[in-house]
Amino acid sequence: MWNLACEQHQHWRPGRSSAPGYGEQSRQLTEARKAFEWLAAGSQTVQQQALRDFARAMAGFFAGTHRRPTWRKAGRHEGFRIVGERGRCWDVRRVSRNTGQVRIPKVGWVRFRWSRRVPDGVKSFRVVRDRAGRWHVAFAVIPEPVPAPGTGAVVGVDRGVATSAALSSGELLSIPGLRTTEAKRLLRLQRRLARASRGSNRRAAVKAAIARIKARETDRRKDWVEKTSTDVARRFDVIRVEDLKIRNMVASAHGTMQEPGSNVRAKAGLNRSILAAGWGRLVTRLEQKAPGRVEKINPAYTSQTCNACGHRDARNRQSQAVFVCRACGHAAHADVNAARNIAAGRAVTARGGSPLGEPLNREPQPVLRST
Repeated sequence: MWNLACEQHQHWRPGRSSAPGYGEQSRQLTEARKAFEWLAAGSQTVQQQALRDFARAMAGFFAGTHRRPTWRKAGRHEGFRIVGERGRCWDVRRVSRNTGQVRIPKVGWVRFRWSRRVPDGVKSFRVVRDRAGRWHVAFAVIPEPVPAPGTGAVVGVDRGVATSAALSSGELLSIPGLRTTEAKRLLRLQRRLARASRGSNRRAAVKAAIARIKARETDRRKDWVEKTSTDVARRFDVIRVEDLKIRNMVASAHGTMQEPGSNVRAKAGLNRSILAAGWGRLVTRLEQKAPGRVEKINPAYTSQTCNACGHRDARNRQSQAVFVCRACGHAAHADVNAARNIAAGRAVTARGGSPLGEPLNREPQPVLRST
């Protein structure tokens, strides 16, 4: 249903009548279910929700907040959403300590691993399948925000590649990635995939093995983000992070046929490292768990400014991890120094001043006078 709606909107061109919206597509769905038995065999609730989700995605695209909806591929975007009153359209119950059952329309009762309590008032849930072949059920519940400690503590978070998150308190946090043996096995599987014929059973088996390793890495990253964001939200009242444009930072550098890019492979490796560090997900979860307590700071020159005296010089940061101020001699971990500048709100504007009104100590510049 999603791809059919996407195909309808792909046919639109300037000068033609507008593409059908959710109301018209829902009417067409009713007629199509009468004409095709295979379409009527599916759940109408699921099909209507697919059209509703597509309409919401198009609204986000026209509002400029999201990208244009694209085609969904089998094996990669498997899933559906059920919306309705609990007990009438669907239901969920707990069977044992670690097992539950959810009643899905046109399917029946399906068992799943009970990981947390399903509160009352749930009106929808989503069933998805990841690339590793695992099915998940997620009930739509907005959890309560993490309460602030009330101590007035402020923390700055500097995100990086070598260190995923450096706190102004001096903590260096890194996402646990793949182990050495897992990385070697992934490399062997990728080489085996390159030799496999397209459409063969061998290629499908190798892709499934790669997906299982990738899913393990993704699970560790999500678990780290959840635990880190909860810990930071519980310990600090105000959380300041860099206002990074991650989408622009991970843009491809391949260029065009007329003007090809340079250092394309190096830039691609940097993009993968940025995405693996979970920069965007960490800030998103912090904003959700600590609403109104997350402040975004201009990241300009935070890694070149000394937190002790405010002196700014590109030579202050001698390496990725070493920061030594050339004015006062203050030495610290480079990421921790940047995190303390973020916590203090010491971000330099384009004109060289501080948005919080703090003076920046700089080396005296010679004054040229006309004679």
